[in-house]
Amino acid sequence: MDDLILGMTGFEWAYFGAALAAIGGGIGSAIGITSISNTATGIIAEDSEKFGKVLPLAAMPGTQGIYGFITALLVFIFFGFFGGEADVTAHEGLRIFFSCMPVAFLCLVSGIYQGATAVGAAGMVARRDEDAGKALIFPALVETYAVFSLIVTILMLLFIAG
Repeated sequence: MDDLILGMTGFEWAYFGAALAAIGGGIGSAIGITSISNTATGIIAEDSEKFGKVLPLAAMPGTQGIYGFITALLVFIFFGFFGGEADVTAHEGLRIFFSCMPVAFLCLVSGIYQGATAVGAAGMVARRDEDAGKALIFPALVETYAVFSLIVTILMLLFIAG
């Protein structure tokens, strides 16, 4: 039997971290996409030709949910969680849990703020659709930090798995 930390096995801690990464990224993406979609639908209602210009802005906050999903999947793959409970000590499980936290928290927050930034960028497209490429830059700047969190999480997981 595995040792326990705060009443949880290593397997449970690792699953908890993977779940929080998926949940945090998913919530951030859902809120971010909702924010920009509300604005985008108004723009498209006025000029349906702008659909292709605002669609990338609406899709951008969705990447945080993808990063959370990737994190959860990597935990399952790296630590053999497919097909049953893997042999992970409580300390290893806690390390896996904390390794998932950069994605869990940063993707939650960055997804929301990327959606808010995309709302401003959509306003730019509504007024000057020729500046759609420039408008993508601002939400992409927010994306940078979500990517950094994924890289940190992957490096931490690789260190533990190594």
